[in-house]
Amino acid sequence: MGERINLNTAGTHCIGAYLAKPAGKPKGGIVVVQEIFGVTPHIRDVTDRFAAAGYTAIAPAFFDYVENDVELAYDKTGTERGKELAMEVGLERAVEAVASAADSIKSSGRIGVVGYCWGGTVALLAAQRLALPAVSYYGARNVAYLDQPLKAPVIFHFGANDRSITAEAVEKHRKAWPDAPVYVYEHCGHAFNRDVDKSVYHRDAAKLAWERTMKFFGSELAGHA
Repeated sequence: MGERINLNTAGTHCIGAYLAKPAGKPKGGIVVVQEIFGVTPHIRDVTDRFAAAGYTAIAPAFFDYVENDVELAYDKTGTERGKELAMEVGLERAVEAVASAADSIKSSGRIGVVGYCWGGTVALLAAQRLALPAVSYYGARNVAYLDQPLKAPVIFHFGANDRSITAEAVEKHRKAWPDAPVYVYEHCGHAFNRDVDKSVYHRDAAKLAWERTMKFFGSELAGHA
């Protein structure tokens, strides 16, 4: 459904992106923020799903700032390399790329952001700094930014058995922003939405999180069309 495009970002740097368009008039636009493994077939599929649901969706290739066309395996080597690349790109530059991606699809209407893992924290920062409604899936780096105000609504998805995000960390989200929905899914851990990785995927949790995400974007984006 989608296509690869070039995306101009701040500082005249050009990175790649995967763009998927809906069949009819868009309900709005969604920036999809990758995990630490790049714009993988899974992330492209997620982007296609948002397009199938009626939104113009774009997944910037953040790692292009460092290395082009990164698609890492979901294993120890891929994880280690992904962490290195995420550190090298940095969250500040990632937020700038989200802003550029959002601007590139602004003709679709109101824009939101969804992010997974590393991208979950980028999505949170987009709500704080770019005033974009955001959905944060298991953002393990969120806690460092809980003292910053939200400029747009956010919802959070966490797995109850996530070893990288403690129950105490999840509770800190509730205390920081009592009005922001914080959903915790039982019997699953980190990356429960990654359906290409059976070691982490949890079908029921992913389905419910998707439904809540669609309701959120339906209200925040399509509902303001």
